[in-house]
This record gives sequence, structure tokens and C-alpha cells, in this order.
Amino acid sequence: MAKPAGTTAPQLVLETDTGATVITPTRDYHVGRDPLSDIVLDDARVSWHHAVLRAEGDHWTLADEHSTNGTYADGRRVSESDVGPGSVLRFGNAADGPRAVLTGAPAPVADRPSAVHQPALTHTFRQPTNVRPLPTRTIRIGRGPDNDLVVDDLIVSRHHAELHFQPDGTYEIVDLGSHNGTYLNGVRVEMHAVVRQGDIVGVGHSDFSLVGDQLQEYVDTGEVSLDVQDLTVAVDRGRKILLDHVSFPVGEKCLLAVVGPSGAGKSTLLNALTGQRPADHGTVLYDGRDLYHDYAELRQRIGLVPQDDILHAQLTVRSALTYAAELRFPQDTAKAERLERVDEVIRELGLEERAGQPVHSLSGGQRKRVSVALELLTKPSLLFLDEPTSGLDPGMDRSVMHMLRGLADDGRTVIVVTHSVLSLDVCDRLLVLAPGGKVAYYGPPDDALSFFDFAQWPEAFEAFERERDRDWAGQYRDSPQHRKYVTATAQPQVPREGPVLVGPPPRPRGWTGQLRTLVRRYAAALSADRTFLAIMIALPFVMGAMARALAGGELTRSTALNALLILCVGGVLTGAANAVREIVKERVIYQRERAVGLSRSAYLLSKVIVLGTVTVLQAVVLTLVALLGVDLNAPGGQGVVMPPLVEITVAVALLAFTAMMLGLLISALVRKEEVTMPLLVLLAIVQVVFCGALLPLDGVPGLQQLAWLVPARWALGAMAGTIDISRIVNSDVTGDPLFRHATDVWLLDIGMLVVLSAVFGFAVARLLRRHEPLVMRK
Repeated sequence: MAKPAGTTAPQLVLETDTGATVITPTRDYHVGRDPLSDIVLDDARVSWHHAVLRAEGDHWTLADEHSTNGTYADGRRVSESDVGPGSVLRFGNAADGPRAVLTGAPAPVADRPSAVHQPALTHTFRQPTNVRPLPTRTIRIGRGPDNDLVVDDLIVSRHHAELHFQPDGTYEIVDLGSHNGTYLNGVRVEMHAVVRQGDIVGVGHSDFSLVGDQLQEYVDTGEVSLDVQDLTVAVDRGRKILLDHVSFPVGEKCLLAVVGPSGAGKSTLLNALTGQRPADHGTVLYDGRDLYHDYAELRQRIGLVPQDDILHAQLTVRSALTYAAELRFPQDTAKAERLERVDEVIRELGLEERAGQPVHSLSGGQRKRVSVALELLTKPSLLFLDEPTSGLDPGMDRSVMHMLRGLADDGRTVIVVTHSVLSLDVCDRLLVLAPGGKVAYYGPPDDALSFFDFAQWPEAFEAFERERDRDWAGQYRDSPQHRKYVTATAQPQVPREGPVLVGPPPRPRGWTGQLRTLVRRYAAALSADRTFLAIMIALPFVMGAMARALAGGELTRSTALNALLILCVGGVLTGAANAVREIVKERVIYQRERAVGLSRSAYLLSKVIVLGTVTVLQAVVLTLVALLGVDLNAPGGQGVVMPPLVEITVAVALLAFTAMMLGLLISALVRKEEVTMPLLVLLAIVQVVFCGALLPLDGVPGLQQLAWLVPARWALGAMAGTIDISRIVNSDVTGDPLFRHATDVWLLDIGMLVVLSAVFGFAVARLLRRHEPLVMRK
């Protein structure tokens, strides 16, 4: 309950064995075993709701809430008693029950929030994990044991940063080329920066701060609070509101479910809370820190599991997690360290018996566990999940929700957006959004239906849709539930600290390291796909055999053009079929990995290297099966610049490679995997029509220029020039200038295939931006 503005009770600090809390006279503080209490005491002798501390006039009182084993102040059991600085409190037992001591609040040392010491604005107080005297020399910070300050955190580089003591008594933080960055007050330190009293130096999950004559360290172990204040999101120049002044607090170790009808703003809220699409107005406080202002640092402590699985289904569980660990941990992380962390999350999620199975062989619930395990590799404090039970049966639904309950109990804040209402009872809090992005309810799940006066959730959702003009938000705002679960527990309002600083994430690994990992992972995924392997092996032999049957023992007037046309079709199908699904099927994986530092160019090049190698080998096999031993009937038995068979092999290989790049372009263009096969057929038809074997194209306005974009046009020209097709076949099409047996023409044909490959590659890189969060499109 909020207190009157005239209250003059002093601020105090309540110290327990697990930390300290600044208590202010603006609200009540509940003590109990309930994980959402303000002061949580995990002891069986403590009642779920045990006692409450509240300001009364100019002093504080401690009131017992009918606890089973009693509340004690300075050794005596009390039902209600005045307390103040120096009071020693016990809960559950006068002699050895959980202990708390009240002290006077220290004076603020800075004018900005801090997760290490008492902030001036939000009153979020964390007991430092370590306190050291301020150094009088340069000290090095990092993961390696040879550092002065060793940070046991895999997202920290081995030698991460140095804190320099200056001759004038000031300090400077210097980044040592760390992969995940060093941060000062939430902003990445490019090279070095001056550190003042109260500033926060972020290194991985650790924050360091100069407080008086001490260097304080706070390690973020996951038990953090989140306070959402007045979030508003509008589109169409403010005409359409997606989120309408959404406010709610989320306590430590809380499992929060967000439900509501379609179009209520659930996904918009998720994007706002994770920083993928920051709200236009309002603040998100991460343990008292402005998430948007400090997002560059805090993004590493946020995990996001999208609705679709972020896994390569052909890989085994252990392989998928191992490759993810390579991409997410710094490049100087030892292989043994990464594998140890992979084993830890496999055990934590109960996946030991499934570790060697391919992901595609797992049930829906087990695949979701693997997706969660992937996010847990970096030990996020905040874990967001978008529709984790979508498509699961009721049993799997409940299993996944109980898994999330366990993750919250282990020391994380978990927020899950869901359409399912089957297992809301395992959650601590429930947020119900009404159409228009308004808060219709926030509080315990068990009280929600009675608040709406409905017996079943479908009735409530129907009412939201039917009564869109009803003031659901106003009804909740005027309710006792709002006063109890929002007003009484929310932190003081904090305006945004300047502009939203959301930029691209750091790259945990260098570009070359990412490329090597991506190539190995992609090659492993393709080699594990037996159907794809069978098609890749069979296709060049089948197409080559068809061309061989047409060619016979010699390219003649009746066979030459048709044989070359079959080679063109085979090269196009070989290359395009390999690539046409490869980007769209990984869209969700790419989005998530790009958000945590994946290089766009490394990702694309890994596709080009693996698929290009396979495609060129297929093209070579195709050509050799079709033409090895065949009399190519070239002028004088010679090609233009090389032996005829070599020239034709080069042309088919380049055609297949260019068609592969065109297939990647189609895959980047489409949004659904199902449409790629019809487009592949259309692509093959276009290549046949515009290659120049069926229709005369030279000198035909429009068609001639359009054919320049068709790879088969240039490949057929190179092959036809090699054998000087006009000498063998006399027709309207064989007189095409691109078919001449001349060095400059042959080099032009081959060069245009290279140019088209580069153009298609550039277009794919640009189109990949469409699959990325807004902040990554740079």
C-alpha cells in the first residue's frame, strides 16, 4: 500500500544472510517464504506470508501476519512492534531462526542507478559479492588464473580489461580487445575511459564500482528484478496503439505468464522487453538499471527462445549445443571449457539420455528443452520464451511449464508468452493483456478468473473480443489487485536516461573463427541429411546419363545442341536444387544467432563455401558422365583456350555455381519453405527458354536484354563456342554472336557467369537484412 506524501520515517537497510534491501517509507515490505515476497527467507520455519514492515508516521513497525512459528524483535515475540536502526529480527525461532538487522541507509555516492551500491533513484540495493581496497596500481581483469581479478565467467575473455591507477589518483578502464566488450555505465568502452565514483564497469556478468575507498564487485547470478514502467508502442505515426501504458513489476525467481487474445500485444511486449523493438515511451528497469540505456551490456544477460526451434534438426543434441557454444563464447575459450558447459546444461535440462540423438527424432517437448538449453549456455538472468508449448499435447504442455518453473526456482526470472492456459497454476504471476495492448489483470494466476467473474478462460477471451470498447485497463487500475500487486511493489518511476542505445551486439568470435565454425556445422548438418545426400549423388549421374544418351559417341548435327541443352538444364537444377531451401528453412536460427553477434557475411560465405564445393563437384561428375570419351567435334580437336572437355566442364561448373547463388537468392526472397519447389520448376523453365537453344535472342529487343540475366544463356554460349556449334548445326539460333569460337567471346561468356554470381550474392546479403531485428540492419 502506498504511503501518504507526508510520511517522514527514515530510509533503512534490512540486512539478511543473503543480501541487503533498502526500505523506503513509500511502501510496505512483506517477509516470507513466498518467492515473490520483498524479503524472501527460504526456511521451513518461516510462513509463506510471515510478517510485514511498514512506515507509521515518523517510525517503522514490524507486524506478524499470523505466522505459525512467530516473529521476534530483539529476542521477544511480537504481534506488532516499533523497530529502527539496530533492531535485530528473527523469524520462526527466537534463537536460530533466519536473522535480519536494521541499519541506517548509507548516503548515496552517485546520482545514477547502480546494481552494486545504493542508487539515488530506484533504491535497488545489492550486497557486493566482493569488496576490496581501491588498488594503487594497474590491475588486470579476466577469466584466466593469471589475472589480478579473476572472473569465473565463460563470456569473459581470458585477458579482458585493465583498471589503471593514474598518478593524480584517478582511475581509467582499458579494454584489452575483449570479444564481448567492457562497459562503462552500460556503454561499450572502445579503447579506454575515465572511471569516477559510482560508475559501473561491466565485465560479463560482473559489475565493478568505485565506492568510497573500496572497489566493489557484484556478480549477477540471476536473481534479478524487472520493473516495467508505462511502456507504450505505436505504429502508423501514432494512429495505432500496440501497447498502451503497460506497467508491472516482476520479482526475483519469478515465473510470469503473459496471455491474451490474438492482437493484444503479447509479441510486441516481448520485443520491447528484450530490446528487439524498444518501446516508444516508458522504461524497463533491470535490477534498477535502465535496460534501454544499458542495453549494450545487459543484452548478454537476456535469453530468448522463439516459438520455432532454433536448432539444426539433423545434428545430435550434443553437436547442436557444442557448435552454439563455439559461436557464443569468446574465441580464447578452451574446447574443454566449452564442452564442460555443454555437459552442465544437458544435465540441468535432463537431456543426458537424449544427448546422442538427432534433434529431429525428439518429441516436441524435448526439442523445446534443447532450445532452452542452447540459451542457458551463457547463463542468462532473464529468460523469455515465445509460445513454448505451441503445438504440444496437454502432457507435454505441462512438462514444459514445470521445466520453466524449475528454471525460475534455480535463480532466474522467466517470462513466457503463451496462448495455453492449461498450466498457469505453476506460475507466480499472470499478466493478461486486452485488445489494444492494455493491462486487464496482473497478479496470482489463481485469482484471475474470479477477478473477471468468469468460470473458464474461453469465456474471458470471448468477452475481450466481444466487448472491445470496455475499459478493461481502467477496471483493473481501480481494483485492490492493482494496488497490491503493482502499486505497492513497483519501484519509483524512473524517466529514460537519454536516447535508446540499442546497437549491434559484440561478436564473441572473430570473423574467421565464426566462418570456420559455420562451415563445419553446415557440412555436418548436410552430411547427416541422408535424403539430401542421396539426391545430391544421384542427380548428376541421372542428368549426365541423359546427355550421354543424346550425344552417343560424337556430337553431330542432330545431337550437339540437345546434348548441350541437357547439360545446361542439369547444371541449373543441380545448383539451384541444392540452395533453394537453405536460407528460408534456417530463418529463425539466423535471426537468433544474428541477435547474439553472428556475422552476416560469415553466415552467407559458409553457405557459399559448402554448397559451392558440393555443386562444383556435382557439375564435374555431370559433365564427365555425359561427355568423357565422346568426340566433341571441336575445330581441329581444340577448344578456344583449353582442351574442349575442360572448357565445357568449367562452363557447366560455373553455371551450376551461379544457379546455386540464384537459388540462395530465391531462398532469401521467400518467407515459406513450401513455395521454393514451384519456384525451382519455374527457374528451370526460364533457363531453358532464354538460354538461346530454342529461340533466337540476338537482335530481339527486350528478350535479348532479359536473357542477359539468365545464367544458362552465357553457359550455353561458352559451350557452343568451344565446339563452334554454327559449324556443326546450321539453324536460326546457332548464328548467335555469343556462340562464336573466339577467345574474347568465350571469356565474355565465362566472365558474365562470374559477374552474375557476384550480383546474386550481393542481393542475398541485402535480403538477409529482412530476417534480422531492426537494430541489426546495418
